[in-house]
Amino acid sequence: MTDVVVVGSLTIDLTANCDVLPLAGETVLGSQFSMVPGGKGNNQAIAAARLGAATAMVGRIGQDAFGDRVLKQLAADGVDATRVERCVGMATGIAHIRVDGRGQNSIVMVPLANSAMDEAAVAGCAEAIRSARILLTQMEIPLEATRAALRLAREGGVTTVLNPAPAAPIDRSTLALVDVCVPNEFEAKVLTGIDAGTVDGAIRAAHALLQLGCGSVVVTLGDRGAVHVDEEGVTLVAALSVATVDTVAAGDAFCAGLVAALAAGEPRDTALARAAAAGALATTVAGATSSLPTKAAVDKLLSESGGPSLTMV
Repeated sequence: MTDVVVVGSLTIDLTANCDVLPLAGETVLGSQFSMVPGGKGNNQAIAAARLGAATAMVGRIGQDAFGDRVLKQLAADGVDATRVERCVGMATGIAHIRVDGRGQNSIVMVPLANSAMDEAAVAGCAEAIRSARILLTQMEIPLEATRAALRLAREGGVTTVLNPAPAAPIDRSTLALVDVCVPNEFEAKVLTGIDAGTVDGAIRAAHALLQLGCGSVVVTLGDRGAVHVDEEGVTLVAALSVATVDTVAAGDAFCAGLVAALAAGEPRDTALARAAAAGALATTVAGATSSLPTKAAVDKLLSESGGPSLTMV
């Protein structure tokens, strides 16, 4: 049985590092450049597999060398890519990432073949989605595809997890299909209209998402940790102290850590701790797939640090 099915995007990430991100019309000199497989769906699938979950990927790539590279990486990490289809006449998606000297990033994602994901494409993978323990999906593919995946999973009694990134409005009927919603502070604001940049704001935004139909909500706050809210109450998850290089894919690692632990039957608090550790470790290595941690690395960080503080409020 597959533990986690990821329905989402696959790209090649083109990352440039510079001291300060350029302003409009400005050119700055960079210090590094890398080209590696990425995309939120791809990142989360690879991370979940590295964290010990039997993982399958559903998505679209182009008939090009970039698509070859994406498939090679999925195979290397043991992700079942039999449902990653190549689109005739389309190119593999591209993400242009810029990282400044503080490790902060800005991203322009061009979907290309990812835009071919639609309800019919998802329906063709219905058996795989319905037979998984957990569905993990995002917003770098058309909303109709995300909604279709959530609906199929819900019909099969599969736990549904939505990382609503990049930020975009989502209708109430779609949110009602989500068991666990994992936005960052910006995405939470787009979904609710509530400023989630503080812990109190994140809690308010999470409660609003519960009212919109989500079963539970985890709002991630970067180096300020995360907030988990469900019908039982509010849990504050402290951030783990690490030496940050860049924050690319940290959110993807967090989501993967959460679903890998839940798929393994771990209790909620353990899953939150493992998510926090995976997200923290991803910031200590440059790049996307290159930064995604293994289960052994997460185990080591949790053992050495004692794990993040979890506080009910």
